[in-house]
Amino acid sequence: MYNDFARLYDRLMADVPYGKFVDYYFEIFRRFGCKTRLGLDLGCGTGNVTLELSRRGADMIGADISAEMLSVAGDKATYEGLNALFLNQDMAEFELYGTVDFIVSSLDSVNYVTEKNRLKKVFKLVNNYLDPGGLFVFDVNTEYKLSTVLGDNTFVSDDDDIFYSWQNSYDKRSRLCDFYLSFFERREDGSFARFDEVHTERAYGVDELKAMLKDSGLKVEGVFHDLTFQKPRKNSERVFFVAREQGKIKGAKK
Repeated sequence: MYNDFARLYDRLMADVPYGKFVDYYFEIFRRFGCKTRLGLDLGCGTGNVTLELSRRGADMIGADISAEMLSVAGDKATYEGLNALFLNQDMAEFELYGTVDFIVSSLDSVNYVTEKNRLKKVFKLVNNYLDPGGLFVFDVNTEYKLSTVLGDNTFVSDDDDIFYSWQNSYDKRSRLCDFYLSFFERREDGSFARFDEVHTERAYGVDELKAMLKDSGLKVEGVFHDLTFQKPRKNSERVFFVAREQGKIKGAKK
């Protein structure tokens, strides 16, 4: 996953308002009282959020399972002279040298953890590596979005030298949404190279995630509609969670 896609990711995601995400994070940190000296971006991809946080003064670590995505992130950090550390780690197995003030996970990275037991491991590790009282902020694609907006629909994009189709399939029983992506990239000789990828996200309910966070030792401070401080709506497509470290779980891995 994300092998060939890594080269094209930033171009295809150019309309994502990364700056607004980081504006929102800093407002959360202000409202809920959180230091911003050292942070972790979990599932950081090509580092767009990681580097924006770094530009605003935070010492940043980015972790992602894709070495290809991290290579792009590292190149961007070097080009800008930003001192961010990137780690090639699975979200459910990540390890740090110490604790951090805050952890963020952006753009539905949590949905990519499709096994509930593995997501519980993610939350327990988050709690373990947060400073006392530190904050964990993440967003998810809602079941409404995965089942209705994306599910069983097809999207296409034609942008000069890149064409792609995105076919989706949602299973109500498993609550899994499969994304079948086909890319056609124009070569210098005018021919097209094709590559295909399959991605899968799982829908999690708000109450389900609250219970999992609580079981992991995290206190849920708020659940909000996309980039606001309003309650989630029935048709919310993205929901943000704010959770606080409130003590280590006995026997947790360090």
